[in-house]
Order: sequence, then structure tokens, then C-alpha cells
Amino acid sequence: MSGSDDRDRAESLRTVEREVGVLIRRIKRVIGERARAVDPALQPASYLMLDYLAQHGPMRSSDLAETFNVDKGAISRQVQHLVDLELAERTPDPEDRRAAQVAVSAEAKRRLADVSHERLAWLDQRLGEWDAAELAGFAESLARYNALLSEPLGPEARRRSPQADPD
Repeated sequence: MSGSDDRDRAESLRTVEREVGVLIRRIKRVIGERARAVDPALQPASYLMLDYLAQHGPMRSSDLAETFNVDKGAISRQVQHLVDLELAERTPDPEDRRAAQVAVSAEAKRRLADVSHERLAWLDQRLGEWDAAELAGFAESLARYNALLSEPLGPEARRRSPQADPD
């Protein structure tokens, strides 16, 4: 690569990093808005867990702790928060009756679907100038970006990388 190509690539990487930062800040705000739309008392972190449960079905709290990389005590508090708001319920684990699973309530599913429908309509309006090919290309690039950053780095790449996972 020429020096000009190296500089262009470095600038593009800085732009990606800056724009991902903007995206992260926007996502944090949107998660708070979505949580309040589901229930005014719903905490954003609990919203993420509720949405995950709605997508993946009932699971044990220990599995949630592993999925979200959060200690079991914090997960237990979030689960209790969801149960108190009647957005989730504990059910016996069919594989181990001594254990419990956390499941999304029917009302929570309805509220989540309403919020998702409103958000998709808003997004469709905002991206209305993009044709189908542009939208598909962006979706594909974003999925590829997320997949690449989710892959574990090999030992050589890890030595060169100041941060193994920028998420």
C-alpha cells in the first residue's frame, strides 16, 4: 500500500470509530426511550434483558448472567425488577424442576411488539430516501462489521491489538 493509501485507510478507520461512538450514544438514548415506552419504571438494562428473553425464549438466570457477562446478583435484581413490573415470570425449568427459568409475560410481549413496530416505522421514515439496494447494502455491511468484531482474535492479532474486543 502506498503512503496515501495508508493515510486514507487510517482516516477511514478514525471515521468508523467516531461514527460508531455516535451510534453507541444514540443507542443508549433509544434503549432508555424504549424501556420507558414498555413501562415508565423499566430500567434500560432490564429492557435489554426483557427484549433478549422475548427473542430467545425462557432461560435460567445463570444463562442470562453468562449472556450479558454480568454477575448473578445483578441479574437476580433485574429479573426481580421485571417480575415486580409483571413483565416476566419465573417458571419451573422443565429439565430440572429444582431450578427456575425466566419467561416474558404475554403483556410484555405485546408491549415490546408495539415499541418495535413504532421504532421500525420511525426508522423507515428516516431512511425513506434510501432505495432497497442501499438499505440492503448498509444492513449487510453492518452485519459483517458486527460479525468480524465478534470473532476472537488469533494470538498474533491479539499481540498487535491494544484492545481485543472494542465492544
